Amino acid sequence: MYSFNNDYSEGAHPRILETMIHTNLEQNNGYSMDSHTAHAIALIKKEIGREDADIHCIVGGTQTNALVIDAALRPHQAVICACTGHINVHETGAIEATGHKVIAMESPDGKVTTEMIQKALDWHSDEHMVQPKMVYISNTTEIGTQYSKAELETLSQYCRQHGLYLFMDGARLAAALTSPINDLTAADIARLTDVFYFGGTKNGALFGEALVILHPDLKSDFRFLIKQHGAMLAKGWLLGIQFETLFTDGLYYELGSHANAMAAILKKGIEDLGYTFTSDSHSNQLFPIFPDHVIDELAKDFLFSANGRIDETHSSVRLVTSWATKESAVHEFLQKLGALTV
Repeated sequence: MYSFNNDYSEGAHPRILETMIHTNLEQNNGYSMDSHTAHAIALIKKEIGREDADIHCIVGGTQTNALVIDAALRPHQAVICACTGHINVHETGAIEATGHKVIAMESPDGKVTTEMIQKALDWHSDEHMVQPKMVYISNTTEIGTQYSKAELETLSQYCRQHGLYLFMDGARLAAALTSPINDLTAADIARLTDVFYFGGTKNGALFGEALVILHPDLKSDFRFLIKQHGAMLAKGWLLGIQFETLFTDGLYYELGSHANAMAAILKKGIEDLGYTFTSDSHSNQLFPIFPDHVIDELAKDFLFSANGRIDETHSSVRLVTSWATKESAVHEFLQKLGALTV
């Protein structure tokens, strides 16, 4: 069975594995104090045009989100996000487990707006309630949508006016930055957010996220906090090697582009067969609506996730392409879908 279930079904891009094999018998300093991590940090600083950034390599997205939010907030403070936000839906209460409330706001497209933030601020108006202090957004979002430069500029200005940290989850940032509708650069994101990360786990790395801290108040003692939260890898050079490779010769963007290109073929083929989607995604996550009997037949040959019932006979599914998705597999899926479509 071919998997369209997620974008981390495969191991790692061959260039990363080749580098790991080549450097396998090197002796490196531990805890990300090695030359590979230093080089990766230098490459990322150059990419975003910010020598003042603090950059840390963390093992995974949930650890990164929990660490950043707990480090940024005082005990009485909370984080605002869309109701579909990863920290609200898919992290097993990791943020609440650190003692911070997630204020989840209804969002039709997975994105956060200034109106939503203001509503949350209005609800939490005095010391009898938690105090909103951070806004969490994902790019791309959990339903495949993404922020435009104008939208991010508006959010950034609003958060700075209201003393709120703006944190971008970049687990799928490669897909966002290489999407055909994208008008943001990594440098724009560094200018407009207080903290964000380049996701590696979902873009060709074995594991790892490269966290970029811009706001001065969030930088102090961060390595202490990484260690305390159990997020500091002893063999930290394994993270450094991966991001060193990803940010050499544009590989990070190349892999995101491939995932999006495979999704675009899939999307067009599904549309040509007359099907619709629950969200307008131009990245590597698609959410088509199929009759239940079609889903049952597709599931015999392909892996994918259920995404909710639409009516008595139709449901939505999630299809995800990756840096390693084979175009032949995309066409095989469309061929079977076409045979099932009447």
